[in-house]
Amino acid sequence: MLKGKTGLILGVANKRSIAWHIARAADREGARLVLTYQNERLLKSIEPLAEQLSERPLILPCDVSDEGQMDAVFESIRDQVGHLDFLVHGLAFSKREELNGPFYDATLENWQIAMQVSAYSFPALVRRALPLMDGRSGSFLTLTYLGADRVIPNYNIMGVAKAALESSVRYLAADVGPHGHRVNAISAGPIKTLAASGVKGFSTMLEVVGGRSAMKRNLDGSELGDASLFFLSELSRAVTGEVMFVDCGYHAMGM
Repeated sequence: MLKGKTGLILGVANKRSIAWHIARAADREGARLVLTYQNERLLKSIEPLAEQLSERPLILPCDVSDEGQMDAVFESIRDQVGHLDFLVHGLAFSKREELNGPFYDATLENWQIAMQVSAYSFPALVRRALPLMDGRSGSFLTLTYLGADRVIPNYNIMGVAKAALESSVRYLAADVGPHGHRVNAISAGPIKTLAASGVKGFSTMLEVVGGRSAMKRNLDGSELGDASLFFLSELSRAVTGEVMFVDCGYHAMGM
């Protein structure tokens, strides 16, 4: 499905990362990949994962809170790869202690951090990727969560950041659509990831979703990776500005 395509995937931290499940699916379908890491500690986790792919990816440092690092990533891709066909944004962050307690206790410092990393970084990356997609049918994909639409205990500022991210998807879709590109999001059900470990009561969340979802089970990471292929491939060539739920139907249930 992705033979001959090159994609940048941001957000791989370890084997549990949603971004890693997407990377594995894209690799299986023939894509050449570029992966990024935030710091040297995470690079040590990514290196052994890269060895599992059919073609070794280009691995570059990228802390999205650093404009210079973002610039350098796309300069390296231009020099070493030449183009991009898709970009996957799997990044989010909040200080763990601010996910608990009342939302009105949110600090300005963490608000700015969460918004910058979780929401602003997406349009910032799109802007830099566009020249590398010139003349191609490009796809941008980001990851969101039900907490953007509904109150989820111990999610707080991340819910607000994801709401901003989802709105960004629609505005970006209008911006890049005339150039033949599309922008979409997957709203994933809860999965055990490094980021999820910071949400208090996550195990209870898994139990509730698994019991109440339409399919009466939780999502497997490989299923989310497979779902992403629709957006990354030409199968979605007429779909943009969309938020698609991949959560075993939990979002559709009332009780």
